[in-house]
Amino acid sequence: MHDYQRPPTLHRYGERSDLELALTQGQFILRPAAQCLTLSFSQVWDRKLFDLFSADACLIIHNTEEFGERIHRAVQRALPNWAGIDGAIEYGTRAALGAAFTKTRAEAQEQEWQFAWRSMQAKLSNNAVLIKIGSIEQFAELRDRDTYLA
Repeated sequence: MHDYQRPPTLHRYGERSDLELALTQGQFILRPAAQCLTLSFSQVWDRKLFDLFSADACLIIHNTEEFGERIHRAVQRALPNWAGIDGAIEYGTRAALGAAFTKTRAEAQEQEWQFAWRSMQAKLSNNAVLIKIGSIEQFAELRDRDTYLA
């Protein structure tokens, strides 16, 4: 078993309308990357990331363990022949978790935590997949760039 701990909070920068759906319905889109379907978050609150991601809001998840378990269960239901893992992106060096968790040093400011799933069959879907995990309002919130975060 991989020994790791999810960060205490996860941050997803994006358009408020998309993030409201994530908050109220638990709706997320898994995107194809490096032979996997991925869902990425930042481990940090950083106003510069609003500009980097052309975002007007940030979804902050406070119970990352509950969130992670719900995400993995939802993907398992939607894609039963896929294996999932989550972990920190490594910048400028090959990640132990593989290419999907490796990015360039130039991207290090993102400080990403990524969820990724790989098909256990030969064919890979190049299509994005929408999943819903139900409302996460009991342990998440939306903030804009001017909201001070302690």
